Amino acid sequence: MTRITSIVITLLLLMVSVSGLQAQKATDPEVILEKMQLANNYFMEKWPDVGKTIITNRERPSNIWTRAVYYEGLMQLYSIDPDQRYYKYAVDWGEFHDWGFRNGNTTRNADDQCAGQTYIELYQIDQQPERIANIKECIDNVVEGEQNDDWWWIDAIQMAMPIFAQLGVMYDDDKYFEKMYEMYMYTRNQHGDNGLWNPEDDLWWRDANFDPPYVEPNGEDSYWSRGNGWVYMALARVMTIIPEDAPHYDQYLSDYKAMTKALEKIQRVDGTWNVSLHDPSNYGGKELSGTAMFVSGMAWGINNGILKEKKYRPIVEHVWNTMAIHCVHDNGFLGFVQSTGKEPKDGQPVTYTKQPDFEDYGLGAFLFAGTEMYKLMKK
Repeated sequence: MTRITSIVITLLLLMVSVSGLQAQKATDPEVILEKMQLANNYFMEKWPDVGKTIITNRERPSNIWTRAVYYEGLMQLYSIDPDQRYYKYAVDWGEFHDWGFRNGNTTRNADDQCAGQTYIELYQIDQQPERIANIKECIDNVVEGEQNDDWWWIDAIQMAMPIFAQLGVMYDDDKYFEKMYEMYMYTRNQHGDNGLWNPEDDLWWRDANFDPPYVEPNGEDSYWSRGNGWVYMALARVMTIIPEDAPHYDQYLSDYKAMTKALEKIQRVDGTWNVSLHDPSNYGGKELSGTAMFVSGMAWGINNGILKEKKYRPIVEHVWNTMAIHCVHDNGFLGFVQSTGKEPKDGQPVTYTKQPDFEDYGLGAFLFAGTEMYKLMKK
């Protein structure tokens, strides 16, 4: 062996060793928590005023869906790291908005209702009636009506569906479970030509504009990563809230398992998922928000004995390593988050350094993923 060859082999072994140590460190429970704290602290320091309006292409109030998803994630972090700063930050947000919504209590828009998920969680911690009054009135209005087609885009499943589950459990009233099921199944089987769920691929079209004959550049069906992520995370969240003997639990579980198998087959080599799940040539590359939702759902399945740990743990560890090492900046900023939109081309290019139009929902998804990974690695 020549001296040069020996040096090359030594360097390669060193690189493998460092890589292994880095991967091991990234999945250590304490390090997972540190990454979550880092990303969350970055956001809280950037947005110290919970009521500050969000200005992108126009001005929006801070109780819109993007911020509501962040607070959902913050409550996940709070569940494993009960820092009173997190609780106060969430309460201050709810109080600033009088525990209400962008378009009042009569809104049927799931994006408006999303804030109610955190309002309910905060009510469960401290049962002050004003925390829950508006969201209950809003959802009761939906439950009492005959309309079931509110969730015409699949993101809405995450924005609103868990609220029905929360209220059904809190009030021990199946009417919330039944309405939740009717609305979910309408989206699944009736919106568009034959519903937004494709049983052939076990994935979802974002809305009726993307079901056939619409196709991606490679001729495949259009399955947007984050759209499917919303559904996948929502199913796990709903099944966390409702008991296993609740009406229609088996339907949600069946869809969750089918999605899991479908997602496993199309994962990128680096552990993430492309924005276009069946067309890697259409803006292919890392994307954090959808990826975080998928790892959150898979890790949840392992933690709850639904997915086989031997098979799925290596998958989620690989994903978390990629996110933690290659997406989180030293200051906590999250790279590779696709901006808001409804399809792969929106918010492009997605890069490590690009600032998305909204940072909050990507962070919310990351905190969901980190919480489930923390629980898994603590087992």
